[in-house]
Amino acid sequence: MKNILMTALALTCAAGLNAQDPLSADSKFWYTAIKGFVIRAAEKMPEANYSFKPSPDVRVFGQIVGHIADDQYYFCSTAKGEQKSSDIEKTVTSKADLVSQLKQAFAYCDSVYNGMTDAQGVEKVKTFAGEHTRISMLDFNTAHMYEHYGNIVTYMRIKGLVPPSSEKKEQ
Repeated sequence: MKNILMTALALTCAAGLNAQDPLSADSKFWYTAIKGFVIRAAEKMPEANYSFKPSPDVRVFGQIVGHIADDQYYFCSTAKGEQKSSDIEKTVTSKADLVSQLKQAFAYCDSVYNGMTDAQGVEKVKTFAGEHTRISMLDFNTAHMYEHYGNIVTYMRIKGLVPPSSEKKEQ
């Protein structure tokens, strides 16, 4: 009975925290979903396919992973009011190193999403496209990841792999 009460109390407190900052909580929810798909796809794609690209005019799979990692630093540091950049897309090629760099980039972004409140989220910051709210930069980051996850899905399907978002759930 004590465990049930403690669990209920924890869930109530967590719901209360989300109610205080619903915009930043929702932003973090969608970011967390796509982050999981991207990491699992990067881990699932065999090393040999990291140099695969379906046509000469697009990035290789590994470059997409590196591009997503680079942009975690860009978008999240912008939302935080900092300037942080990396060049992973152009300098890192091995699967192990790219997955490691991707996870580090997400860890940086996690700290920004975890610390964002709605009050901070509506503050304006300078961006590549003028002034926008901090939370809009985080949401743009999420949208950008979904865009490139679409590329990842296509590459995986061409190679006969089921992308993480399409895997059957265990019952």
